[in-house]
Amino acid sequence: MSLALVARSATNKRIAATFARRALAPRLARGAADTPYVPGGPVYKGSVNDPTTFPPPNKVHGSHHWAFERLLSASLVPLTVAAFVTSESSYPMLDGLLGVSLVMHSHIGFDALLVDYLHPRKFPLLGPTLTWALRATTVGVLAGVYQFNTQDIGLIELIARVWHA
Repeated sequence: MSLALVARSATNKRIAATFARRALAPRLARGAADTPYVPGGPVYKGSVNDPTTFPPPNKVHGSHHWAFERLLSASLVPLTVAAFVTSESSYPMLDGLLGVSLVMHSHIGFDALLVDYLHPRKFPLLGPTLTWALRATTVGVLAGVYQFNTQDIGLIELIARVWHA
């Protein structure tokens, strides 16, 4: 009885191995060069053992945005101090600079939040929609700040009145 089981299992193993060799032989023999080119599909360069190519390093790439954000953030400190020092007099240029700087600082911060957490690849509808909503809101707020500074008391006077209230 055990001899029959051994013979049957050995025969099954031979049949399975032969079937696997015949079925997989054409696929194993094919390489990347035999794969037809599909427009928009993968393009094979080199072999599996070749290193990945990286773009050449550039020290300035991407640093312009970072430098502008830091310069804007650092300029808010003296602008705010100047607003408190000159709160008794009217300086429309300072009102305009402070208003635009605060709005742009807020826009950059909210845009960084959208880029980091609602990227269009992950949220294809919500990400771009909120990005355009932020842009529209920023334009609306800039128009409102301009209107407030030219037709009303101005941003610096508002800060002074709220501070003394």
